[in-house]
Amino acid sequence: MGNDTTTQGVLFKSLPGKPVVAKFDQAHSSSDGGALLLKACDAKLGLIEALSSCLRDERCASKVTHSLRELVEQRVYGMACGYEDCNDSARLSADPVHRLLLNRDPLEGERLASQPTLSRFENAVDGRSLMRMGNALAERVIARHRKRLRGKARRITIDLDPTDDPTYGQQQLTLFNGHYGHWCYLPIACFLQFDQEPDQYLFAYVLRGGDVSATEGAVAILRRVIKRLRRAFAGVRIRVRLDGAFATPEVFEFLDDARVEYVVAMAKNPVLKAYAEPWLRQARRLSRRSKQSERVYAECRYEARSWDDERRVIIKAQVVRQADRQAKDNPRFVVTNLSTSPQHVYERVYCQRAPIENRIKELLYGLHIDRTSCTRFFANQFRVMLTAAAYVLLQELRLGAQRTSLANAQVSTLRERLLKLAVWIERSTRRIVFHLPDSAPWRSDWCRIARTLGAVPT
Repeated sequence: MGNDTTTQGVLFKSLPGKPVVAKFDQAHSSSDGGALLLKACDAKLGLIEALSSCLRDERCASKVTHSLRELVEQRVYGMACGYEDCNDSARLSADPVHRLLLNRDPLEGERLASQPTLSRFENAVDGRSLMRMGNALAERVIARHRKRLRGKARRITIDLDPTDDPTYGQQQLTLFNGHYGHWCYLPIACFLQFDQEPDQYLFAYVLRGGDVSATEGAVAILRRVIKRLRRAFAGVRIRVRLDGAFATPEVFEFLDDARVEYVVAMAKNPVLKAYAEPWLRQARRLSRRSKQSERVYAECRYEARSWDDERRVIIKAQVVRQADRQAKDNPRFVVTNLSTSPQHVYERVYCQRAPIENRIKELLYGLHIDRTSCTRFFANQFRVMLTAAAYVLLQELRLGAQRTSLANAQVSTLRERLLKLAVWIERSTRRIVFHLPDSAPWRSDWCRIARTLGAVPT
């Protein structure tokens, strides 16, 4: 039992039947019994070792109690289990499961690092270490999928998407963004999709100042990841899929020079609207007849004044009709070098980037990657990096759940059903036994996932 000054038990007198007493007095137990799966996921990825090896330990060796690797593990595993704040370490310092995750004796091992230690750790990281960690994260993700797919993938799609991270303090580089209408950071989330697989795998999440353009750093990210992908997957076709914020001359020139397929949305302007007008008239006629929204697909060749050449532009001439409202024109444009039909490019290629929004929501609401409350920018980027690592572990867990009822579960659902299991731990001289509830609703899925991660039946 922890040293808590509050009452450790309560009595329910008015419940039907006998009085019910609830006591927090079960020693050698934890509410995160399923977190063993995270350790097994990291064994496949080698992620914790790769990230911790990027850090420089400048502490006095004689005063070090917790190694850098242990501090990284504590934060990453804690975030994956739903403890995103350093303050949570006060509750977890003696938790037997979290001790075991750090290779300590679950019952008598040394306590985990405290909140002040973790805060000093986060604020001690420099920019070069963060750069190395970003490269290590991408390399481990690509290496894992290269091994999984045996180096064979016909097409890999790269998705980049900016999002806002609202701030409410005096953090470095938090600035007012006119588009979002508040003070924020403007991070960029980067994902890979292999062939037609349903999931998109995070390989980078870069924090940026609040007033930067959406394309800030995008070309550098693309250059590095394209090089790594071509080295890992011989002969692979690479496709880049971006929203309208990336439709700049620099991005298009890079994509052409890199010899990749691309589909990039573009904001409407008077010239493009003039190109779309004949097809909008056709869509209006169709909508008047059907009394429903209608769309017509077309294409044109277009060269903006700042471009170095003309490019193919897909036109979606859409008229949106809602009940009790006047029909409204809604033309959309996508720049591409693909040669397939306009409808196929728009619906079967560009629109398939929609699940990226779900991945970002998982990061925001499932892992709170926007908990960037440190004063130093590098400390906030480090938090983001550790949260991204926790998400990569949970994506590996979801990959292991492919043949179960949790194959498409959100990370918060994975945590609730697979990690948050009550456990009583028994230790002998030969082994450690986790006693989990035999009434756990998803125990068969848990065991099946554990076997895909290397466990064997007992």
